[in-house]
Amino acid sequence: MNKLTVCFSILVLIFATKGFCTEYHVTKKGNDANSGTAASPFKTIAAAVRKAYPGDTITVHAGTYREWVNPLRGGESNTKRIIYRAAMGEKVQIKGSEAISDWKKEKNIWKVTIPNSFFGDYNPYKDFIDGDWFLNKGRVHHTGEVFLNGKSLYEKETLDKVLRPVADKNNIDPIGATYTWYCQSDEQSTTIWANFQQANPNTELIEISARRTVFYPDKPGINFITISGFTISQAATQWAAPTAEQIGMIATNWNKGWIIENNIISDSKCNGITLGKDRTTGHNVWGADQGNVNRDGNIHYIEVVFNALRNNWTKETIGSHIVRNNQIFNCEQTGICGSMGAAFSIIENNHIYNIWQKRQFEGWEIGGIKFHAPIDATIRKNNIHNCGRGMWLDWMTQGTRVSSNLFYNNDQQDLYIEVNHGPFVIDNNIFLSPVAIQNQSEGGAYLHNLIAGEVLVRNDLNRFTPYFLPHSVAMKGLTTIFGGDDRVYNNIIIGGSNPEAKYGIEGYNNAKLPVWIKGNIYYKQAKPSNKDENFATSTANPEIKVIVEGGDTFLHFTTDKAYFEQKVQLITTELLGKAKIPKAAFENPDGTALIMDTDYFGNKRSDGNIHAGPFVNLKSGKVFVKVWMAKKAI
Repeated sequence: MNKLTVCFSILVLIFATKGFCTEYHVTKKGNDANSGTAASPFKTIAAAVRKAYPGDTITVHAGTYREWVNPLRGGESNTKRIIYRAAMGEKVQIKGSEAISDWKKEKNIWKVTIPNSFFGDYNPYKDFIDGDWFLNKGRVHHTGEVFLNGKSLYEKETLDKVLRPVADKNNIDPIGATYTWYCQSDEQSTTIWANFQQANPNTELIEISARRTVFYPDKPGINFITISGFTISQAATQWAAPTAEQIGMIATNWNKGWIIENNIISDSKCNGITLGKDRTTGHNVWGADQGNVNRDGNIHYIEVVFNALRNNWTKETIGSHIVRNNQIFNCEQTGICGSMGAAFSIIENNHIYNIWQKRQFEGWEIGGIKFHAPIDATIRKNNIHNCGRGMWLDWMTQGTRVSSNLFYNNDQQDLYIEVNHGPFVIDNNIFLSPVAIQNQSEGGAYLHNLIAGEVLVRNDLNRFTPYFLPHSVAMKGLTTIFGGDDRVYNNIIIGGSNPEAKYGIEGYNNAKLPVWIKGNIYYKQAKPSNKDENFATSTANPEIKVIVEGGDTFLHFTTDKAYFEQKVQLITTELLGKAKIPKAAFENPDGTALIMDTDYFGNKRSDGNIHAGPFVNLKSGKVFVKVWMAKKAI
């Protein structure tokens, strides 16, 4: 056998083992009858979807694509994915909307009538937002939306409120609330009336949401997908209760191993990114069972959890997603949410803001991030501000680490920890909103945080919630929240100016389970618990202030003598012990030992350089620290 034959045989063996990897191209000037090469590109992403197999890449070039990307296949592993990406340096928009022209003037507003056939099998102007734990405030809300040059208008429940809009002084954008719309549908057509104020809709860009999602596989088994570099917006998404199928503008369904990175995600009627749940384990089951008055929402969700366990909810099959470096804003329910599907995931370096800003509806599933069962998840280095709630971890937060996140200007809470048994770790975060932490859980470790807001502590003896064997979804039991079993070490806790607020951690004074509290510093009106050890107090005003300049975020504050004189110890897994209910150690999500030897920025803590709070190497006096760096344009 000669050398040429040997080389050819080796190449055949390599390709037989690895398989060929193909890159498909999509451009606005392409044709779906083409082959999909760079020289002969497709016109739609859907055409590339039909061709892509594990290992392939779909590169989409500049332009606006109005379609639902419904992947037919996923990858096979982390190293053999199907990658969807925007071409380098090109702006690629995928929208859940359609542009609408031919508006007719009617009195002082505009009107358009659209045949229902325009919407295909889904008409958002016939679909109402609804679901478990949704509060409609006594009126109808459609999943559809109307946009004027990219800015969403406010839906009204009567035509008269479109004809005579009133600036809402209680609204975050009172003048913007005078840009309004109303709709009616019959069997043949849908009519939309809109008040664009002085704008002429026939000379401006008017879009209406027309699809329920932008990127979502309508079946499970579509694993190892990467979505990178897109601008995704304007879908008619539905309310995503933890007991329902959760479909955001990007949604993973009941799958594993997605990477969602470097995207700009905005203007969803409800949700930006959803990580599970699927429909087969139940869909708004509480609302469907309202006739049975003896069974509340708590029982229904427990049943859904058991359904998920029977539907192959394991570490090997579900979760383990990575959501990173995304900009997410202008969504009215959540930036990112997930019920069980976020387990074992990493959520990092995302900028999440302006969530639930229009305030036209309410509900118990609203937040910048809202997760149920983020088991062994890592949530780190995110910037979350100008939301109702910043982050809400609700049920089954176990093995989770929330680290080095920035929170400010969230008007309900920065962090709400609800009915979890732990262990979970909250470390090196900056909490600057009026209510920093609402803790309705047990088994938490709060370490090296900067807390400049209220800390609310309470139990919950009425709800039985699950806990698991360590680092798995094997359910160990269910019980209520007694309260306590927390570790509160090495935090800076700052009081404010509200005389009725609860600054400090006196809420632990009546905790039923033991608590371990040590090494904290209290400023201004913040008060320690009577269970505190080795704490320091200061009447000095740290003068906390957040300043945003050019997209970068800076923290201004002042250090004092108490800060530098306070001696604290290094926090480790051994020191923290085990959470009482699950009998599990405070470890990293991957099961390795925890050692709190780095700060908010990743700087090393050493024996002679350990202070309360999230920073090392601070100078004395006024400090000016960049705590968030603006992402480069995609």
